Amino acid sequence: MRLSLAFGPFRIDRGAGILFHGDQPAPLGQRAVALLALLVEQAGKPVSKQALIEAAWPAQAVEDSNLTVQIAAVRRVLETMAGGGRWIETLPRRGYRYVGPEVAIDGGDAEQATASLELPGKPSVAVLPFSNMSGDPGQDYFADGVVDDIITGLARINWLFVIARNSSFTYKGRAVDVKQVGRELGVRYVLEGSVRKAGGTVRVTGQMIDASTGAHVWAERFDRASADIFALQDDIALAAVAAIAPSLRRAEIERVKRKRPDSLDAYDLVLRAQQDVDSGMPERVTRALVPLGRAIELDPAYALAHGNAAMCHHCLFLRAGLREANRAASIHHARQAILHGQDDAAALTLAGFSLGMDGHDRKAAFTALEAALAISPSSALTYILGGVILGWGGEAEEAIKWSERGMRLSPFDPWAFAAFDAQAMSHLLRGRYDDACRAAYKSVQANPAHSITYVQLAAALAMLGRLDEARAAAARVQELHPTFRYGRQFAAVNCSPALAQCLGEALQAAGLPE
Repeated sequence: MRLSLAFGPFRIDRGAGILFHGDQPAPLGQRAVALLALLVEQAGKPVSKQALIEAAWPAQAVEDSNLTVQIAAVRRVLETMAGGGRWIETLPRRGYRYVGPEVAIDGGDAEQATASLELPGKPSVAVLPFSNMSGDPGQDYFADGVVDDIITGLARINWLFVIARNSSFTYKGRAVDVKQVGRELGVRYVLEGSVRKAGGTVRVTGQMIDASTGAHVWAERFDRASADIFALQDDIALAAVAAIAPSLRRAEIERVKRKRPDSLDAYDLVLRAQQDVDSGMPERVTRALVPLGRAIELDPAYALAHGNAAMCHHCLFLRAGLREANRAASIHHARQAILHGQDDAAALTLAGFSLGMDGHDRKAAFTALEAALAISPSSALTYILGGVILGWGGEAEEAIKWSERGMRLSPFDPWAFAAFDAQAMSHLLRGRYDDACRAAYKSVQANPAHSITYVQLAAALAMLGRLDEARAAAARVQELHPTFRYGRQFAAVNCSPALAQCLGEALQAAGLPE
């Protein structure tokens, strides 16, 4: 197969479907490139309209006017960039003919022509221009603006390698093969989508594809009213970034599971530990500390490894005996995460949580959380864990606001149970017992193995007078956490006096020991 056609200052890469002017891609869509390639390949020979239509619209029935429009686009680009508008000759009622500079044909094999760039050492993504499905070319600016904001948002995630806009936008207006894009840009994941604006609403759809396999990683649709178009653009981009990040994490975790354990570097070791860290279960976080320890040995300044280790020790402190050694280890790793993670929103979030919960330093905690949000405004985990700290601190309305913001950004977050816990204790403090009960049930559903979720449920049921159900929930607490004593637990998290009083009375009524 002829893959490269050079003529004048131009070169057509047939494999990629791109016309280059020198080293720069020319602004010509894939159909127009396909037409030009056929004409140039048959230099000096007539090419029928039917052959050209088959090249650009294979197996489709299209009007001749479509061909005329594309030929006009080819001539316009050739004229603008090299004065070559007359290189394409019209043959009335027959077709067209290329009569420009001599053509050099490179018949290199496909493997050479589409050589892959080496993948970076961390997850990599290219966000392609979204298709404007509105039927109004004047709306291109909105679709491009959404993509710009998504690229900017993803670029703030320090564990993610994001292709710059100037490279990904060379694919604008072209039908692309995602696997080919992955090879050409050297990325593992490709995000593509569309925008449709009609009347007072806008619909944006997006899908993330693993370019190495073609498998879908993430897909979502966003429907919004279009009253404030720029606020809408920001809202969609923020929601997309928040949804994409955990999906990419899950995809990367699954990828690492397929690798041999002796081939893991520090980054892969942290990924391998992540699901156990997120479980909040003592036996699983104990297991997670093994790969995290190996990661820190390999890279002592790895902030996210320290942040995850802090979370593991936090879990062990609260749920496995309130041992001072775990509390001290949580604070130590949190400080290391802050020291080395000034550009890492996830590390700062985990560190802030440990400092607030185990170090009882809420001012330091929110300094870290606010720094995390400055880096990554779409960090759902920051809002969720901030909501937990606010909840135990008795700041009920702020806790609800933070946790709801986190769930808005990431409705299926693995830490959703913590958001519902924050809401449950906050509603309880404000005397909204039905709301507290609903939130507690959601927390139990999100993580049925976590004892604190049943603590909140037992309290809410007791305050509603449903004592038999409250005692059943309390029994589940003691089954999951045999050494649980609510007085000691409140002291461990520096619970506000007002919350400790109302929550303590409810738990006592449910039969839990002080």
